[in-house]
Amino acid sequence: MPILPKSRKARRRLLVVAIAAPILALAVGLSLNASRNAIVFFYGPTEAHTKHVPAGQVVRLGGLVAPGSVIKASDGEVRFSIADQASSIQTSFRGELPDLFREGQGVVAQGEFNRDGVFVAKEVLAKHDEKYMPKEVVDSLKKSGEWQKGSAAPGKPVASAAPSGAAPL
Repeated sequence: MPILPKSRKARRRLLVVAIAAPILALAVGLSLNASRNAIVFFYGPTEAHTKHVPAGQVVRLGGLVAPGSVIKASDGEVRFSIADQASSIQTSFRGELPDLFREGQGVVAQGEFNRDGVFVAKEVLAKHDEKYMPKEVVDSLKKSGEWQKGSAAPGKPVASAAPSGAAPL
């Protein structure tokens, strides 16, 4: 038999705690479940290959647009490769590409792999000027050993990792 406090005030506090604790636990559980679906992981091409990202999982893929890989189809689809020093991933995108999207430039694409291993991008982001590269892309390029420039910290203005004279699309 549970021992209840004799004081009316103490019983009331115990009742409030007994009611509030499950409600708080439920709220925390629902918040964690909702945020689990909102988390998007970032991978470089080599990491995506080695971690075997499953088809259908939404991820961000970053690297450089491989020179000579951009193909525009008449139906509006654009195919290109996102590459780092060790590997590249075929990417497909339908929609408006950013104005600064070019071969040899840094890019981050959000989407998912299909069953054939092609990355189907829903969103493509390009660096915003000649001296900036997103921190995630810089970190990925450094990890793969391709990053050659930079005395500045990632995510800060640095010399471009792209070859000079890369032709715009």
